[in-house]
Amino acid sequence: MKIFVTGVGGQLGHDVMNELAKRGIDGVGSDIQEVYSGIADGTPVTQMPYVRMDITDAEEVRRVLTEQRVDAVIHCAAWTAVDKAEECPEACRKVNAGGTENIAVVAEELDVPMMYFSTDYVFDGNGTRPWQVDDERNPLDVYGATKAEGETAVMNHVKKFFILRIAWVFGINGNNFIKTMLKLSKTHDHLRVVSDQVGTPTYTLDLARLVVDMILTDRYGIYHVTNEGEYISWYDFTLAIFEEAGVKGVEVTPVTSEEYGAAAKRPYNSRMDRSRIREMGFVPLPEWRDALRRYLIALKERGML
Repeated sequence: MKIFVTGVGGQLGHDVMNELAKRGIDGVGSDIQEVYSGIADGTPVTQMPYVRMDITDAEEVRRVLTEQRVDAVIHCAAWTAVDKAEECPEACRKVNAGGTENIAVVAEELDVPMMYFSTDYVFDGNGTRPWQVDDERNPLDVYGATKAEGETAVMNHVKKFFILRIAWVFGINGNNFIKTMLKLSKTHDHLRVVSDQVGTPTYTLDLARLVVDMILTDRYGIYHVTNEGEYISWYDFTLAIFEEAGVKGVEVTPVTSEEYGAAAKRPYNSRMDRSRIREMGFVPLPEWRDALRRYLIALKERGML
């Protein structure tokens, strides 16, 4: 089996490629860069084939996927700069909606399964009930709207599709909330962190395992996937990060989303019901606290902590 992975320059794509390699599955990675050599600290990506592909170029997508003769596509590439999307809505839409549709059209032409990664931002964040996979989508911002449009493109064009809605992603490759908090803790003795947005984190190393488990099956559909464990706020998550990393002397103050004042509206309720993972016979991700501990160890081993 040969699997094509987009966005290998990001957190998830990098880990998916390495998970494929670990299992002896042929993988071809792609991203917008001409050459991809590895992550920022110099750790090389698993040496597997790489091809540049601009997902916003429909003809290039058709040419590359057809030439590669792939058996499945795992589409990790995305515009993820949430606040920047408010300034550049059409650029964001071109990637998240247009790029996804380009891949979906060709995946169906080739009759191969496609996996697409969506987000908790497709919901409006009202209430406290965990979101079900078939709940109505009502995004609050440009990023969420374009990811919802990507979902629609996949459902409209691909018969054999997986849509995984994920949230609060962190991995070795690239930037994320954990790295930001640890960096700020070295230069600040006081931090303000939002306490009214609630959800659960997703470790890309754990997610990559489930992704490969899924793509090898025909159990298609929409899934909500984050690490297991209690629902927490970003404030709670920060306290856990500092506790596990041994950070001391930093005062963390909880603030509301309004007080924090980000450019894009975030959903208050990012609780997602993950029960379909078990119902469809897959093994859920470990609890987020366990994932956090393992992630910090991985950062330390690479000299990144």
